[in-house]
Amino acid sequence: MSDIPVFFLHGLAYAGLLFLVSAGLTLVFGMMNVLNFAHAAMYMLGAYFSYTMLQATDRFWLSLMVCPILLFAIGALIERFLLRRVHVFGHLHELLLTFGLAYIITEVVKWVWGNFPLAVNIGGLLGDTVEIIGITYPVYRIFIFICAVLVGAVMALVLYKTRLGIILRAAVNDSEMVNALGFNVPLIFMGVFAFGAALSGFAGVIAGPLLTTYPGMAHDILIDAFVVIVVGGFGSLGGAVVASFLIGELQSFGVLLFPKLSVALVYLLMAAVLIVKPSGLFGEKQ
Repeated sequence: MSDIPVFFLHGLAYAGLLFLVSAGLTLVFGMMNVLNFAHAAMYMLGAYFSYTMLQATDRFWLSLMVCPILLFAIGALIERFLLRRVHVFGHLHELLLTFGLAYIITEVVKWVWGNFPLAVNIGGLLGDTVEIIGITYPVYRIFIFICAVLVGAVMALVLYKTRLGIILRAAVNDSEMVNALGFNVPLIFMGVFAFGAALSGFAGVIAGPLLTTYPGMAHDILIDAFVVIVVGGFGSLGGAVVASFLIGELQSFGVLLFPKLSVALVYLLMAAVLIVKPSGLFGEKQ
């Protein structure tokens, strides 16, 4: 029983990381109807950029600000010069393009940084521990959860309470009407894709000190991120929040209670949701 608070907090930390990764994936799918297979590779790229920056400057907060900007620029270039060219050919071409990009990014990472794990150590307050609900717990894991809450709140505020959010949602439903009103719809979609890439880079910087930085980290998180958007509902930000929490806690307590079935529990949850509600917990019927 004494382990329950620790595993609950572990679940919250992993749920926070999952949300940071899946939020960008959900945003791009919800706004652009593009299932971006390269999203997790960009997350990995953010982690490696952060590792290099930490080696050069030893400033974690600087890498947390700069790396998402780099990924924003990369995402904008990908959308402008690659994705936009194949968009007219449909989803299959988009899937093949982003899958190919994921493969290329992974191979480039192995070539530049090597095919082995790189430990990322951070000092200061984030590397310390704190007393919480009667246990000593790493500050960094709490920091991950706080980052996820802040990112989710800002995204919800922008999407549902600002003029920019109204324009974005209108562009999804009727892009021709928004274009006729004088808004540059292609530029809007490029910004959405670039923001999704920046969010993946932000998650990568966060993940480095928690999971170490290694070439397989993209593949490991991609599966869980896709399970999140399937369980939560494609394109639903609220669904991503709930599904991230469920999967984070399920994985954490699965290791404690059913160690041999901990991985399978996530897929059992996904299968149960698909059987009862194929569109996901918060998804809309097509």
